[in-house]
Amino acid sequence: MIEVKNVCAGYGRNQVLHDVNFVAEQGKITVIIGSNGSGKSTLLKALLGLVPVNGGNITVEGAAVNEMTRAELAKKIAYLPQGKNIADISAGRMVLHGRFPYLKYPRKYREEDYRIAEEAMKQMGISSFAGKQMAELSGGMRQKVYIAMALAQQTPVIVMDEPTTYLDIGQQLKFSGLIKQLSESRKTVILVLHDILLALKISDKIAAMKDGKIFRCGTPEEMLASDIFYTLYGVKVKAVQTDAGMQYYYEFADTE
Repeated sequence: MIEVKNVCAGYGRNQVLHDVNFVAEQGKITVIIGSNGSGKSTLLKALLGLVPVNGGNITVEGAAVNEMTRAELAKKIAYLPQGKNIADISAGRMVLHGRFPYLKYPRKYREEDYRIAEEAMKQMGISSFAGKQMAELSGGMRQKVYIAMALAQQTPVIVMDEPTTYLDIGQQLKFSGLIKQLSESRKTVILVLHDILLALKISDKIAAMKDGKIFRCGTPEEMLASDIFYTLYGVKVKAVQTDAGMQYYYEFADTE
């Protein structure tokens, strides 16, 4: 579980987050939404100690983030950032990087690390690409490699910034199933998504950000019943019950 209490953070004199409060529960999927520049990515970086927090506090499973070493925090939170450079490395070695926080000097992978990395690649369906260079893979396949690396890190919390970027519709559906499995295995999952329909479909709780603050927070049903999507994006979201479960769709607001 992650708790964020009265957090203010930013870059130098540019304070981006203003008195942010929210809780991401264990075994639940929390999705953060908001327009560009609302503070979503900065909030994720604050959780990871990558952005200075100048007010409030953040705890992971009861431990204060600002009191942990980088290695200790890496054993608590796996982070999949948005927009990664393509490394000159094989997919298999990239996934192994998820085991780095567990290595002692000298930095040498153990049999256990190889086994865990292989299991993560199998879970993502990319075992056959282990020997391929990252530059040879499609954007969607590289994204799967990065997700496998996060899985190999074996942390109680997984944080992902726009993880469905480059994934096609079929891959997004498989990704949704994987995220559900992670929450069912008692992991705390935090995602930043632009896809509101996907957020409604997979989340247990949605936190909407605006101007560096949590503007509204609630279950998908509560958020759907509010005017939050119109306020943030100028669109309405509707739902219809089908044999396959609740389905969501956009309805653009009338304009004069």
